[in-house]
Amino acid sequence: MGKRNRIITVFGGSGFVGRHVVGRLARLDDVSVRVACRHPRDAAYLTTTGEVGRVVPMAVDVLDDGSVATVLAGSDEVINLIGILYESGRWTFPAVHGEAAGRIARLAKLAGARRLVHLSALGADRHSASAYARSKAAGEHKVLEAFPDATILRPSVIFGPEDGFFNRFGSMALKSPFLPLIGGGTTRFQPVYVGDVADAVAAALDNTAALGKTYELGGPRVYSFRELLEKLLAEIQRPRLLLNISWCAAKFQAALLEKLPNPMLTRDQVELLKTDNVVSGHAPGLDALGVTPTPLEVVLPGYLARFQRGGGYGHLRAAHR
Repeated sequence: MGKRNRIITVFGGSGFVGRHVVGRLARLDDVSVRVACRHPRDAAYLTTTGEVGRVVPMAVDVLDDGSVATVLAGSDEVINLIGILYESGRWTFPAVHGEAAGRIARLAKLAGARRLVHLSALGADRHSASAYARSKAAGEHKVLEAFPDATILRPSVIFGPEDGFFNRFGSMALKSPFLPLIGGGTTRFQPVYVGDVADAVAAALDNTAALGKTYELGGPRVYSFRELLEKLLAEIQRPRLLLNISWCAAKFQAALLEKLPNPMLTRDQVELLKTDNVVSGHAPGLDALGVTPTPLEVVLPGYLARFQRGGGYGHLRAAHR
């Protein structure tokens, strides 16, 4: 009897980052991938990324112990990519980023998993004014409490086909004569390519030096919010006014927009924008995992070309962090 494949369970594997992670894992010879997500049909397209039967979508409710335990049974390694950008019903920041993250870690340990990689976010801080950032910090704490050898990855804003940043502002540029510069557009970001994040996740699984460590993932350059929007407009060749929006005005607009089913902006996101999203320099980064950061300029033209033809964001699959 031959040696069985390693079973790697990927929570949130049908999302923006997940599709890239699953694609890399499915190419490995000794791996079977379980894609754990709310709606397995959303992950059906991933079954073609490897040999027949190599990638298996599975339904999971990450807010339920029994559901999570069922998906984790027999798992050798676990990856948690689940995240939300705004709250809806029972899908709150504390529930998803905090309790669910801790639940996955606790039950992964009970299932005998040897490795856990948890995707958090740059700026996770239990003292932040942003509920999103506080919940990400709470999740890290719960993960390490239950699974001390877990590897934590904290990316800056992630870019790539189907991202929720450039695609969204690109769509806005098709319909509006201006783009908003919230807080004057001075907030700094260090955008990281989704393919590099996926490579970092895969590398962390097999790198024993990553056990129990936290990595900050950023690209090779830091940009202001204004610079990112200017780069977007230059790529899609659509001149638009960049309109300064004060923090107060942004909060007022967000209070109205966050009532929509898929809000463009929330008050919590405004709070998040008040803090720079760049690596601190005090934690290892992509290079420590053997990944060379991909410049924004190399990837951006390829997937923003659709906006030069009048395309948009509506047809894209919803992004997950």
